[in-house]
Amino acid sequence: MQSFRSLVQQFEQRVSAPDLFPVHPQNLYDPCRYLLSLGGKRIRPVVCLMAHELFAPIKEEAWNAALAIELFHNFTLIHDDIMDKAPLRRGFPTIHAKYGLTAGILGGDAMSIYAYQALSRVTTNFREVLDVFNTTAIQVCDGQQMDMDFESRNDVSSEEYIEMISLKTSVLLAASLKIGALVAGADTQAAEALYAFGKHLGIAFQLQDDYLDAFGTSKIGKQVGGDILANKKTYLHIQAVDHAASTQLASIEAWQDRHDAPEQKVTAMLDIFRDTQADEKCREAVAYYSGKAFEKLSEVSIPEDKKANLHSLAKDLLYREQ
Repeated sequence: MQSFRSLVQQFEQRVSAPDLFPVHPQNLYDPCRYLLSLGGKRIRPVVCLMAHELFAPIKEEAWNAALAIELFHNFTLIHDDIMDKAPLRRGFPTIHAKYGLTAGILGGDAMSIYAYQALSRVTTNFREVLDVFNTTAIQVCDGQQMDMDFESRNDVSSEEYIEMISLKTSVLLAASLKIGALVAGADTQAAEALYAFGKHLGIAFQLQDDYLDAFGTSKIGKQVGGDILANKKTYLHIQAVDHAASTQLASIEAWQDRHDAPEQKVTAMLDIFRDTQADEKCREAVAYYSGKAFEKLSEVSIPEDKKANLHSLAKDLLYREQ
């Protein structure tokens, strides 16, 4: 079984291939190349390959499935950045900031189409793979809309938040694992168990990300407390509101309307998170969903040593400190 790092290196060669996109028109394809050149963890395409290798040696159509997943993921990033009016992605200017709004819209559209072109080169269980891919694409859009809707709401529940991050974030990770297994010819039970593993892992990962944004010692590429300053309805925020006394609730509402004292705002909100035990509830949720993830991975009926790399990657994602 190949390591995550080894598969990342091999995948980078494919995603950076000069013939991945046409040369012309430059104003369409240069932005696409630019975004892919910024890197990223490549978690989704590589777990697709790792899931595939649980059942069969990696073949060309598995690489194409992984490429389709990464192209689709980057397409969503382009359009998310436009909706969020984000100036930076991975520490560099976003496509719409660097090349303009038209390039962002068209570049994202083109990348989504190239994702389907890569997927069309899959032959094993193609109808099932296409169904998973299409369902996931719709779910990601659903999750993004929910996230946008939450910005204007003050009554978001924990259940709604879990549903949103499941759709926006975790289903693509889950689909990556399931697609990798299907392309390898795995049976339905194994593919479904890997999907559930990825879904629970993705939820736990996002909850851990919420926690680290507030309480992490450092955050590469992101400002510590950035979610607080942006008034994001994270799991921590929702739990704090749900368990706040009247004076604490008034303080939360007052700080939401203030933008003149960022350091004091972060400090005050962290104190409220601790006092309402929102921090503990977030850690408990991470433990719950990570436990469910590892439980599902254990249900995949192959030798445990074959699953060691996936298990190790999951632990690295969940127990990181930044």
